[in-house]
Amino acid sequence: MLSYRHAFHAGNHADVLKHAILVQLLDYLSQKDKAYWYIDTHAGAGVYALQEGFAAKSAESASGIVKLWKRNDLPPVLAEYVEEVSAINPDGELRYYPGSPYLAWRSMRAQDRMRLFELHSTEIDVLRHNFRDAGRRAMLFAGDGLEGIKPLLPPASRRALVLIDPSYEDKRDYARTLSCLEDALKRFATGTYAVWYPQVSRPESQRFADQLKRLQEKNWLHVSLTVSSPPADGFGLFGSGMFILNPPYTLPKAMKDTMPWLVEALGQDKAAQFKVEFRLD
Repeated sequence: MLSYRHAFHAGNHADVLKHAILVQLLDYLSQKDKAYWYIDTHAGAGVYALQEGFAAKSAESASGIVKLWKRNDLPPVLAEYVEEVSAINPDGELRYYPGSPYLAWRSMRAQDRMRLFELHSTEIDVLRHNFRDAGRRAMLFAGDGLEGIKPLLPPASRRALVLIDPSYEDKRDYARTLSCLEDALKRFATGTYAVWYPQVSRPESQRFADQLKRLQEKNWLHVSLTVSSPPADGFGLFGSGMFILNPPYTLPKAMKDTMPWLVEALGQDKAAQFKVEFRLD
């Protein structure tokens, strides 16, 4: 929706889960010399100031990255993620938060390519400013990423990570995401697809993971983090999930080792819990 601005939510508990996993996916792709593409359907602004503007107003980072920032006992997956956040805050004060495009840009090598979509008219301008020096390695598109990725698949390199993370404020985003993935798998069955979704008191959200599991019988990983009981008024985010199609074989164990610690660190009440489900060849 054009009213949605991710800056309100930058660095919250959902971002921690999404971006910690994203860093692992990017690291895995970089282990081979062959080029890959990073494709982001809802790129946002790329980088967010936490101490001013929308992010300061909502202060949602207090539920996520702030709780990890000064910890010295982070498990490896979270230590790598916090290290990436630290790169944009070299003086040690948490002023800025890197969105998915910035994290991907940090990981990319000379042979890799980036394709970013953003529909919001203001956000795309900020994104263009933030990537003004990227050159031909990054192409930015003002438009609907769920439709826009179709002509990009399969990429010439036959290696790609596609991040799909709409706001889901429009409940049609659930069905549109499923349709996008069905089409993408027909075009490029071996790509890695990472889908973020919110845990909210909406039936579309509650059945979404099971719908994603039916996209392919094997080679999927589902990780969810619940930080609190659902709000009594039925509104608000109480957790999130990441569903990865064709994940690295190392990722399920890494997340099983990480999630108990993360629940302890970010959980807000007795309902806090995690789930790691997978089916690999």
